Amino acid sequence: MDHLFAGWRAQFVAGEDRPLGCVFCSIAAERAKDDQHYVVARGTACFVVLNLYPYTSGHLMVVPNAHIGGLAGLRGEVGSEMLDFVGAAHDALQGAYRPEGVNIGMNLGRAAGAGIAEHVHVHLVPRWSGDANFMSTLAETRVLPETLSDSLLKLREHWPSK
Repeated sequence: MDHLFAGWRAQFVAGEDRPLGCVFCSIAAERAKDDQHYVVARGTACFVVLNLYPYTSGHLMVVPNAHIGGLAGLRGEVGSEMLDFVGAAHDALQGAYRPEGVNIGMNLGRAAGAGIAEHVHVHLVPRWSGDANFMSTLAETRVLPETLSDSLLKLREHWPSK
């Protein structure tokens, strides 16, 4: 029998090391901890960060620095930079992983599936034909072939320069 360990999830389940308040606001404020928070890139109005609980390797989020709860706050510079970063993140995913497709989306509100409903963000999930295999379908378990640290290095290496 094979064993699949996901010990890193124990901290999440136990509630350990969760910042008080909004996790995205904490990441926005703690630039010195970009490696620890898995921040791929920063701009003036937003940042790109790896999802700690990814659907696939390379699962990214584009997040505004400001605590914005919905689309109404994504006007002007913030909305423009977020859209630019969605494009750059897509390019980085293509270079790093060569996916066959990419899901790009937002879950607005808890009822829509938002895990962090109070701070709007855009998900980018690289996809391949057949990536919803028996582990996801029957065992409700995802197998990720690399660590978040490896994903971070790979995506930073492929982040488009201006």
